Amino acid sequence: MDEMKISKGRQEVLNRIAEYEKKGWFDKDVENDPAAPELLPHQVDYLYEKFLSRLGKRIANFFANRYFLRQIKKKRLVIEGVTGKERLSALKDGAVIICNHFSPFDNYVVYHCIKDSMPKKELYKVIREGNYTNFPGLYGYFFRHCNTLPLSSNRRTMMKFMSAVNVLLKRGETVLIYPEQGMWWNYKKPRPFKIGAFKMAYRAGVPVLPSFITMTDDKRLDKDGYPIQRMTYHILPPIYPDFSLSEKAGAEQMKNAAFELCKAKYEEVYKTKLFYTCDEKNALDGKEKGVAIQRIERSIFDEGVLVRCDA
Repeated sequence: MDEMKISKGRQEVLNRIAEYEKKGWFDKDVENDPAAPELLPHQVDYLYEKFLSRLGKRIANFFANRYFLRQIKKKRLVIEGVTGKERLSALKDGAVIICNHFSPFDNYVVYHCIKDSMPKKELYKVIREGNYTNFPGLYGYFFRHCNTLPLSSNRRTMMKFMSAVNVLLKRGETVLIYPEQGMWWNYKKPRPFKIGAFKMAYRAGVPVLPSFITMTDDKRLDKDGYPIQRMTYHILPPIYPDFSLSEKAGAEQMKNAAFELCKAKYEEVYKTKLFYTCDEKNALDGKEKGVAIQRIERSIFDEGVLVRCDA
């Protein structure tokens, strides 16, 4: 890798990823994004009920598809293959599809690989508030119009969001949600999941279809001086809600099952056990605590005299 071409901004992001993994801050944002304006209820038409919303969606999806197909043709976006396509039958009556989040483009990888199997032919994507309210240029236009469902820091907007997601799922749409929360650029490991996606699936009575993208380095470099990632999209077994459990317990069960499937796929493809650097710290802390306890026990029984211990 040519050191002269490496982006300082991307290196800072990678440094933060390493730091946050060591601290166990898996849901913390690593990108240096500016503060985002609050998204208010009247500023978003989640169900595209207005004529201008539907027109904007049609235009945005047309140009987004052309743009990303051009990136594939130029081999700037490389999709090597798909596994588990037979499991896409789970999308037939609506589903939440989850995936690891490591690139602004990974939602298109999902769409490109499943588009022919979606009954409604549209993939709705849950995105962060700032991507909708604060992202400039062409990507900002795509973020605001390409079947996106922005989160919000406004409580009333979030109530509108939750209602819209429920309507979409019950009418048979496919909704992509990133349960890891933030995007960690080119991060290969699955991160711990939040429960929200699984609660939404439980409430709507639809399955969660876990998926996981694995990556290998290409010989070519991207504009930031890092290897282009060659991606393989893995579709894992669907998980159905168990209505004999409460919503919280049922969603938790789905969350844990989905994470185990993603973890297993990670370990299978990369041929290594899933391990986080914060685990190493916890293990060392536990080892030191065990040594301290042993010192205390020895001091207590040392001729019946309790002596000072450095624990």
